[in-house]
Amino acid sequence: MLYHFLTYLDKVYDIPGFGVFRFITFRAGAAAVTALIIAFWLGPKIIRRLRQLQIGEAAKIDAPKTHLTKAGTPTMGGLIVLASVIIPALLWADIYNVYVLLILFVTLVLGAVGFLDDYLKVVRKKPKGLIGRYKIVGQVVVGLVVGGVIFFFPEWIDSSLFPLKSSTTVPFLKNLELDLGWFYIPVVIFIITATSNAVNLTDGLDGLAIGTVGIVGMTLAVIAYVSGHAELSQYLTIPHLRGNGELAIYCAALVGAALGFLWFNSYPAQVFMGDTGSLALGGVVGAMCVLMKKELLLPTLGGVFLLETLSVIVQRAYFKYTKRKYGEGRRVFRMAPIHHHFELLGWPEPKIVTRFYIIAILLMILSLATFKVR
Repeated sequence: MLYHFLTYLDKVYDIPGFGVFRFITFRAGAAAVTALIIAFWLGPKIIRRLRQLQIGEAAKIDAPKTHLTKAGTPTMGGLIVLASVIIPALLWADIYNVYVLLILFVTLVLGAVGFLDDYLKVVRKKPKGLIGRYKIVGQVVVGLVVGGVIFFFPEWIDSSLFPLKSSTTVPFLKNLELDLGWFYIPVVIFIITATSNAVNLTDGLDGLAIGTVGIVGMTLAVIAYVSGHAELSQYLTIPHLRGNGELAIYCAALVGAALGFLWFNSYPAQVFMGDTGSLALGGVVGAMCVLMKKELLLPTLGGVFLLETLSVIVQRAYFKYTKRKYGEGRRVFRMAPIHHHFELLGWPEPKIVTRFYIIAILLMILSLATFKVR
């Protein structure tokens, strides 16, 4: 909204210096700073209010015993993150851009699903919160809308998207797109559902999920800018998606919001993100890869989330298999997700988080390298 107002003033009154607001790089920087300021300003207020309402994390029986001391810490802090992302995006991005509208839709709907889950668990005291299948319904609806718009109405976004409406680019290979055909929409639904749940699983240590999402968001900002830039996309031999660069502004806001929330969520955490934040941010990561036609890059870019999810799948599958075969369930890891395994090995929580950050940064470098090594 602020973007449209400022560019209007520049166009009508030709105010010196106002032309800078047309540049995505400037607006992305402004969005990141705005998000950081909002998080710093809003964080203490929401934390204080959550404490007054006694909205605290319940003791988890499926976590190491050291986590018992975290019981009572305010949760639903994802409200801080969502406000810090959505407000700067509305201010600095082109709100008539369909890419921006779709990613805001993903954020709001999955944020609402996560909020309802947290509300039922913390306020209504229902241990399981929102029933799992209802969460899946929300995630499937989001994936259906995003995939449906791209597949059936690509002209709503831009005519340049039509040849690629059901395709995805292949990492390390230039001028090659994989056409998924009618499987495209189910694949989009799977990606958004999987990443939403994967980030939710990763959110088990102070600062782990939000810091990793921030690193991924920084990478996605670069990819969005390059995809929307005619000359850079041609130089790197990737499809040019007109208007895609506006997503870089949203991603920059995400990075600023992540840094701001990490100030309160780093060890020892003053507030937890809860499903309000983790389900939404996970869905955003998946949807961003879909909107940028980089779906096959997600296992590399979101490698930390993939590792956490696979650890849970392997643990459960092996436990069921050994119970059926030997009459007693056995485990591959001491506890899943895998960050709890390292805790039970005696690693301090901050060390685990820092090392996962290092892995995420290395995967970020590898992901960006795929654009040059083709």
